[in-house]
Amino acid sequence: MQLQNSVSDADALAALVKFSRSNTENSYIAASVIGRDPSPFLRYIIIDRGSSDGLRRGMPVVTDQGLVGRVDAVINSAARVQLITDTSSAVNVRLEKAKMEAILTGTVSGDLELDLVPQDVTLTPGDLVLTSGLSGGFPADLIVGQVLNARKRDSDLFQQAVIQPVVDFTKLKIVLIITDFRPVDITPLIPVP
Repeated sequence: MQLQNSVSDADALAALVKFSRSNTENSYIAASVIGRDPSPFLRYIIIDRGSSDGLRRGMPVVTDQGLVGRVDAVINSAARVQLITDTSSAVNVRLEKAKMEAILTGTVSGDLELDLVPQDVTLTPGDLVLTSGLSGGFPADLIVGQVLNARKRDSDLFQQAVIQPVVDFTKLKIVLIITDFRPVDITPLIPVP
């Protein structure tokens, strides 16, 4: 059993190394998942890297498959990562085939939902969803998932879609943190008298 786990961890690590070598536009640091939030309504993981490793709040977290989330809180030797499936998560994304932007949010059930898609856009199951880079929260072109199905009602201004994430959040063991991406902080936009 231990041997199987070691082989599985080695395979995951090898996939992450391959990903980081083929995506040289960013710098990465690997971290092990050491905990999960026990609440059924919150979607967070705890990783074994922290501020002593250079981690800061807002840094994007990925795997070789795609986007996981962002660093939400940091202490010296650990960090909490908000998954994109969390209800308070919002990611600006673009639909590759439709060539348009939308907002991806998490739901209470742990699913991903695409909002604010105009009614005239055709959503096809299997369409690829990528980060758009808008709003400065995530780098552009990280894979997020695929359109599973769309809900379109004539009475609504926008249509919605359920997105199948490419990352299996239940099996996360090792993740990569993008360390050279600087999220845009818009909190100081308070008018000065």
